[in-house]
Amino acid sequence: MNPKSMMQLKPQLEQFQAEHPKMFPFFRAAMGNVDVGSIIEINMTTTAGKTLCSNMRISENDLALFETLTAMLAK
Repeated sequence: MNPKSMMQLKPQLEQFQAEHPKMFPFFRAAMGNVDVGSIIEINMTTTAGKTLCSNMRISENDLALFETLTAMLAK
């Protein structure tokens, strides 16, 4: 990601964090506990009441990607 894109993303991340203060602590806790074989499940309920759900079992490749992204975001 180029520096200009990172600069444009920063205010949006700050706004997201202000509007959803529990999400970043959750992500940090989850990333500190994820390992190969962990299952991540995401549920969404639309305003119409429809529920969507998906999950994935973490592989070694997934874990490597998460570690790379975590290191990039920490800079």
